[in-house]
Amino acid sequence: MFVRRRGKDAAGSSASHTTATLTLPHAAHLLSCRVLDTVHQPVRRAAFEVTDPIGRHVVSGETDPYGGFAAAVPEGEYRLTVTAEGYAPFHGATLVGDTVQSGTAEIILDSVEPPLLPQPGHWELDPAHSSIAFTARHIGLARIRGRFNTFAGAVRIADRMEDSSMHVIIDAASIDTGLRMRDDHLRSADFLDAVHYPTVEFYSERFIHRSGSRWTVAGALTLHGTSRSVTLDTEYLGLGTGMEGEPRAACRASAELHREDFALNWQSVLANGIAAIGSSVDVTLDVQIVRKA
Repeated sequence: MFVRRRGKDAAGSSASHTTATLTLPHAAHLLSCRVLDTVHQPVRRAAFEVTDPIGRHVVSGETDPYGGFAAAVPEGEYRLTVTAEGYAPFHGATLVGDTVQSGTAEIILDSVEPPLLPQPGHWELDPAHSSIAFTARHIGLARIRGRFNTFAGAVRIADRMEDSSMHVIIDAASIDTGLRMRDDHLRSADFLDAVHYPTVEFYSERFIHRSGSRWTVAGALTLHGTSRSVTLDTEYLGLGTGMEGEPRAACRASAELHREDFALNWQSVLANGIAAIGSSVDVTLDVQIVRKA
């Protein structure tokens, strides 16, 4: 439901408060909205996007602690999209201009139930329908993308999801960026040193529910013989059924790693002082697990 309210919301006044005045550029108009749940509580940090009638991006951002969002835009018609964890997405339209009643619009988001969790028991990663990928910065400009082709893992789902655990083992030599010379260098002692450290391992016993389908999986990553605490920002995607009727569950997770934390210190500096390889590496996991018989 999208309701346009006449007039501005009443604000508590006090001599000790300072009021800031927003001066709009000539021909600009204020698009102002509040995002609320079904009991009229503000939805914080909801993602807000404004586009024109043919889908071109105009402005985007997040709602403030009071569920508010405001932007200066030219007169015209706009499409609004609002998404927030645990709520159904909102799509609507509004007119902005001198002929339109000024005020603050209200957008009411309907809550949705989070997806069902996997049944307690032992599950295992399905490598054929999973991927472990990474992205690194090259010469301060382009991004190099790669993946590990060989890995295995097990997940123990507890009666209480927060008590679950997982263990993933990756074959370090299976690194693949699509260029053999580069991959051989990454396997060498300059980087992974796959001869002496043939596996990369992640183990976790901390599943932390954040909200809706969002979880944090905290554990220890052992890479290049060094173990460090790593937190995976995880989105649980729900349950499904495979081609042979087997139960499946899926999730997507990401983390930012820093090479120096794992003693991966090789570096080459270009003539202009830019490092050939960036310090941080973004890791993305798309995982499906299947129930063990």
